[in-house]
Amino acid sequence: MSIAIPNRQLFIDGDWKVPALGKRIPIINPSTQQIIGDIPAATKEDVDVAVAAAKAALSRNKGADWASASGAVRARYLRAIAAKVTEKKPELAKLEAIDCGKPLDEAAWDIDDVAGCFEFYADLAEKLDSKQKAPVSLPMDTFKSYVLKEPIGVVGLITPWNYPMLMATWKVAPALAAGCAAILKPSELASVTCLELGEICKEVGLPAGVLNILTGLGPEAGAPLAVHPDVDKIAFTGSSATGSKIMTAAAQLVKPVSLELGGKSPIVVFEDVDLDKAAEWTIFGCFWTNGQICSATSRLIVHESIATEFLNRIVKWIKNIKISDPLEEGCRLGPVVSEGQYEKILKFISNAKSEGATILTGGSRPKHLNKGFFVEPTVITDVTTSMQIWREEVFGPVLCVKTFSTEEEAIDLANDTVYGLGSAVISNDLERCERITKAFKAGIVWINCSQPCFTQAPWGGIKRSGFGRELGEWGLDNYLSVKQVTQYISNEPWGWYHSPSKM
Repeated sequence: MSIAIPNRQLFIDGDWKVPALGKRIPIINPSTQQIIGDIPAATKEDVDVAVAAAKAALSRNKGADWASASGAVRARYLRAIAAKVTEKKPELAKLEAIDCGKPLDEAAWDIDDVAGCFEFYADLAEKLDSKQKAPVSLPMDTFKSYVLKEPIGVVGLITPWNYPMLMATWKVAPALAAGCAAILKPSELASVTCLELGEICKEVGLPAGVLNILTGLGPEAGAPLAVHPDVDKIAFTGSSATGSKIMTAAAQLVKPVSLELGGKSPIVVFEDVDLDKAAEWTIFGCFWTNGQICSATSRLIVHESIATEFLNRIVKWIKNIKISDPLEEGCRLGPVVSEGQYEKILKFISNAKSEGATILTGGSRPKHLNKGFFVEPTVITDVTTSMQIWREEVFGPVLCVKTFSTEEEAIDLANDTVYGLGSAVISNDLERCERITKAFKAGIVWINCSQPCFTQAPWGGIKRSGFGRELGEWGLDNYLSVKQVTQYISNEPWGWYHSPSKM
């Protein structure tokens, strides 16, 4: 099953533009380690042109073409994009799989979610019209007040490589629904489908400059975008370290940011569970997307009375996972995205072993695959809370394990992290689940599952996992500013000062 990588340029002002310095970055298939194409490498010069195009798109025809157009007008474009994504799903899913390494079935699921996300925000764009001039109740009848919701303006959207097209859509769809103009800067490790989004926008006739797509390296393209004075907001998904740098840069201009950063999420399994159901959710929560999920429940906290049997069950489930080229039928674990990521994961595993932990299963390259950035699903036991593997995000298929004896101990272990994105509890006692839910310090809680994500529900974390919420109505609010309008409606003068006409 072969597919050619389209040869694209930067997408700026509604058309393909050669990068100012003419640089390109090779695309490496993580399954074969072969170069299969390349992407354009934007620099500051290209960022300046893209931001100017976005700014012009908002002011064109005094804003009537986009920013102040009705939500219904913008919704038509979003629905057209959704339809094109669905039409191109087989091609897009294959491109995603060979670019970032995720199994084809997962990539196809992602593309369905991309289309669904554009449809969802098309609906919200239409509803935005009816919410304008929402009245505000005032204590004085001499005034009336209402609220306008307006697009923030030009927004910079910086997205990761684990869900290339979907994570881009989580930002692009609500930004466009709100009436913003956007510059999308995807990760240089997986940008192919994001560039195809540019082609789709061209095909549906999206007004020029409304969406610009700049591929390239973070320091050369992402950093200039974050500090650009004409960018009104930055939305970023990625590592906590990079998020901190973006926040620092934006602070110099008092530029708003929303950040969805790293995680080291817990999954707490109590003794009253169905072991097989719990085992499947546990491995899904950590090994889905080849373990490269910011919300991965990579810290298993299991009741001591079932720990041995439960871990044996998990190992059996893991042995049944098909690890292969992501285009192979039935693949459930592909390669990690790059050589750098591969080496980083193996270093985490090596460090855990040297610190005294036990590699229960996995821990190396699968024996049947002698090339590609493949890492076996790995379970690490005999972990202490001071170990690196317990405290730091691996971003790979690695699960570390601790046991507990009491509910209070489980909560303490779950919250023993600087992160606060996801969390999960598995128990048949729903009252206990409610208690645990309230006790978890995290932005997302899953009960008797791990990782389900729906466009309609808010997504985001606390602590060093960032702030702000994506998806649902909260995602749209990210790109809207609120304007208060208050009118004096009395025929009587205000009367605070003495009128000179009466003196």
